[in-house]
Amino acid sequence: MGDPREPPEGAPDGGSGNDDEYRSVVFDESFVRAARIQELSARERLSGSFGRATRPRVRLGPLGTVPRQALALLMLILVAFGAAVYFGVSSPNRQAARPEGSQLTVSLVALSPASAVRPAADPANPFAGLPPGYSDGAIGLGTPAGTATAHFSKVEVTKALDTVQRYLVASSLAPSTLMQGATAEVRSFVTPGEQAQFDGSVTQPVDDRHHALTGWLVRFDPAQVALAADSVKVAGAMRIDEADSGTLQITTDHTFVYALKPAGAPSGAPVTTETVRRQLTFEFDRVDLATAQLRLVDSVLQAGPAPCTVSMAGFLQPVLAGPDGTPPPAPPAVDPGNHSRPAWQVCGVLAGG
Repeated sequence: MGDPREPPEGAPDGGSGNDDEYRSVVFDESFVRAARIQELSARERLSGSFGRATRPRVRLGPLGTVPRQALALLMLILVAFGAAVYFGVSSPNRQAARPEGSQLTVSLVALSPASAVRPAADPANPFAGLPPGYSDGAIGLGTPAGTATAHFSKVEVTKALDTVQRYLVASSLAPSTLMQGATAEVRSFVTPGEQAQFDGSVTQPVDDRHHALTGWLVRFDPAQVALAADSVKVAGAMRIDEADSGTLQITTDHTFVYALKPAGAPSGAPVTTETVRRQLTFEFDRVDLATAQLRLVDSVLQAGPAPCTVSMAGFLQPVLAGPDGTPPPAPPAVDPGNHSRPAWQVCGVLAGG
């Protein structure tokens, strides 16, 4: 016979068929009496005035309502985002946008000879008449030892000076630059923001204060002149400054003396010494220092003996000495009322010429 505790139709599927599993839950008489039972009237149920088991919400006008916790989280996100933007913009260490465009300003000054241009007394030793203080090549650059500035370490300053020295060698002393028209090595030192300006100066040099190739480098027309000596004499110095807390500035001021002769002339031909002064201002940020590149922002070049009537934007144009000397070209008269001629084009007189 079946268990009298089972229903006539048998125990439900999956059930145990007894109340053992519910015996631990006991509702005694005191619990039942304490339970509060509220029956809502028909009017209360229809009006919906009974309390809702929902979290409180905040009304946002036409935007509807949102839970208070969500609103608090949203406000926290907005405050954090605003703080991140503020500190990102005002941080002194934030990397500013890097300069681009025509940053280099060039001033070219032709130095006209005051008298006939005479050849060097000894073609084999054309620099014999130079005053003391000149040295051969890079030695004459007088590169100082690196010293820390207010915002740049000794290592950073030393790296900037080394980059400047290598630039000056490539742009003022390398025969491939001086006579063979090479520009790639000099360009490799120029920051990407100035390379378009440099390229424009190579392809279409013009004395507009920004696109004279001779503002970037020294070069002569190989169809007109050739080097008469392997060495170049140099005298000058460098100065270390800061343009601002994030920009290191190196200013160089050097005089280069080149021994030249007519293109294709045999050995023993008259030799002319051409004097070129370059005063350059370089700037570096920390990206430039890391890539060993520089930003040339100002270039002043004086060269002579040179005629005042010929552009020096593409090549320097020396007046070469003949066997018995070459008469100086007459400088042109300047009319201040003639606005077709740029006011910045300057011609001076070469001392001792």
